[in-house]
Amino acid sequence: MLTLRSSILAVLLASTPLAALPATAWAQTCTCGTVGVRAEEPPPPLPVYDQPPLPSPGYMWTPGYWYWNNVDYYWVPGTWIEPPHEGLLWTPGYWGYSDGVYLFNRGYWGPHVGFYGGVSYGFGYGGSGYQGGRWNGGVFAYNRTVNNFGGTHITNVYEERVVENGPPNRASFNGGEGGIAAKPTPEEEAASKEPHDKPTALQVEHTRAASVNAGSFASTNHGKPLVAATARPGKLTGPGVVKAKAVSTAADTKSDEPAAKDKERKKTPDASDATKPAKATDEKPLKTLDEKPVKAKEEKPVKAKEEKPVKTLDEKPAKAKDERPADIKPKRENPPPAKVMEERPKPRPEPVKAAAPRPAPERKPEKQCGRPGEPKC
Repeated sequence: MLTLRSSILAVLLASTPLAALPATAWAQTCTCGTVGVRAEEPPPPLPVYDQPPLPSPGYMWTPGYWYWNNVDYYWVPGTWIEPPHEGLLWTPGYWGYSDGVYLFNRGYWGPHVGFYGGVSYGFGYGGSGYQGGRWNGGVFAYNRTVNNFGGTHITNVYEERVVENGPPNRASFNGGEGGIAAKPTPEEEAASKEPHDKPTALQVEHTRAASVNAGSFASTNHGKPLVAATARPGKLTGPGVVKAKAVSTAADTKSDEPAAKDKERKKTPDASDATKPAKATDEKPLKTLDEKPVKAKEEKPVKAKEEKPVKTLDEKPAKAKDERPADIKPKRENPPPAKVMEERPKPRPEPVKAAAPRPAPERKPEKQCGRPGEPKC
């Protein structure tokens, strides 16, 4: 299914109609809040991300949302936007389930925030109304507990604590299985009937840029877009780009706790058999440590000191004194002088014996033979 979807998506991305699709979806004379797009499958859960810093005073936060291009869902990053004129607030668009299909209700600008499905988009949009800022004498004031100012100097600020309790599954649609069960309040119904302004040209361009970014599609990012929010509309690269975080939901953590406890409980009964040898290993070392050192200290050292060393000192030195001097004296005194005196004079007559075989002169006559008048040799 994903392979077929990816191939269809590649064809659509290469064609002009896809780039024009978001603009067509936004084209309205502002009967805003009406249904713009429909899908047969629910949008993915909302990703978790940090808010980029406010680029300049006067910008207002518009949360990110999932949008549909008839093939796949893609994420339109949250971004800071300047309102069309002062006094207007942004009502985010939302998905609602009706008659077996999911319908997208377009967002709009108006003097009051209307119903947006109870979806907890964050950063002041906790599911109903907007607690991130308000107009005060023609100037927009920011709630410092919700907005990220970064290094921008903001003078019109106030502090108001906001509790945003979104659904544990981070649902991005209203109604249906797994959706948010929220209904509009009378104030929100009244806000929907007020005059509205459609999204600005920068918002339309921002949506179009997301629609042609391959990393925005759910089939590619698996619900974790690399560009989850931007500091300025249409700027999906460079400074101010924030990617989604891998954060487990509250439901996951709750479901993990019993599983972890079950694992611990399983370990204790299953390890009952394994703990027996563990106990034996705990007891045996203690016994060996208690018994063996005591025996070594009490028996072995005492016997070695009292019996063995004393006997060896009494017997061996005595034998050494009696035997070794007796053997050494006769061998060193008597035999060496006698042998030396007898052996040294004997080689002296050898030169005389060597001189005796001097019959060399007898050979002279042999050499003299062969002279004239003598017989031949």
